[in-house]
Amino acid sequence: MASGTSLHVTIYIAPESVDKFFEHFKPVYDRVIAEPKCRFFEVYQSSEDPGTISWVEDWDATEEWIWQEQIPKDYYKPYFAATEPMFVKPREFKFVKRVGLPYLMSKDSGVYEGV
Repeated sequence: MASGTSLHVTIYIAPESVDKFFEHFKPVYDRVIAEPKCRFFEVYQSSEDPGTISWVEDWDATEEWIWQEQIPKDYYKPYFAATEPMFVKPREFKFVKRVGLPYLMSKDSGVYEGV
């Protein structure tokens, strides 16, 4: 089994709050992807409900390390304070462990171009 942990998060906000959410999300996203143990971070948005936003963070770390070392970082505090009032229902998150080879495939050699 491969090492590492993925954090899968889904939030639910009113569609009219999406732009405001992303204004607060982007600075934190930039800080998180700069973290040495962050290997992957991609954000998704529901086609049917634009206020349903999900993301996957892949970490070269354990779930315990993420809770104890990553989540308490100060740069999350203003983000949580600004965005949690936008939620129309509770955030969902789960930690999963990577299975790895032979169940790993990527056709991308880098970031998506033209997106």
